[in-house]
Amino acid sequence: MIAPRVPRRTRRTSPRQRGQGLVEFALIVPVFLLILLSMLDFGYAFYTNLTIEYATREGARVGAAVANGGGVPGCGPGQSPHAADVDLYVMAAVERVLDSAGIRIDVDPNAGGGVQSVRVYKADPTTGADSLGLANVWHYSVGGGPTIPDTTARLDFVETSHGWDPCSRQNRIAAPDSIGVAISYDYSYITPLASVFRLISPSGGVPTLKLNDRTVMHLNPTGE
Repeated sequence: MIAPRVPRRTRRTSPRQRGQGLVEFALIVPVFLLILLSMLDFGYAFYTNLTIEYATREGARVGAAVANGGGVPGCGPGQSPHAADVDLYVMAAVERVLDSAGIRIDVDPNAGGGVQSVRVYKADPTTGADSLGLANVWHYSVGGGPTIPDTTARLDFVETSHGWDPCSRQNRIAAPDSIGVAISYDYSYITPLASVFRLISPSGGVPTLKLNDRTVMHLNPTGE
């Protein structure tokens, strides 16, 4: 004997439940998008900061290697014969990293972000700070800089302040000077996260994230 089939009761979703689900979805999606955009933007900002760190390290490494430009240190006749090329080599090393084909960051400050300044300075021997008042400051200018030594290429940076002459840099073994290379960079957000910050910003302007890095090294000693 076959038992009769009992019809199954289907559970229907009421309009109130459907409306509740829609409201929950509308509340969750903006939060999820905000988290996603933050991850993307701050991830790229971290990548940009690593690039700046690499650029300062390369600039300081070159500056430490060439020291005063060769010859007897000093600013007198016959001393430091290639001193005028020292910071050009430093800036060429910095620019090579910033403009590398595999490392693309926005260098031009006219776009609202980019490199605000590069400082080549005499660092405090104890703290490495830029506190001695001796610094050469460079600013971005496409093709407006001096010619890189031994090439026909021109730097995309121009020196706007000259406070530490390379011929005065001492690299004696007893107490070599320390060279510091510092980059000030304004990171512009690349996702719509900028619009969110603009809404909550008192000024309503386009926000940027300040990134600063420096590398300090002793000049390579070559004498007593």
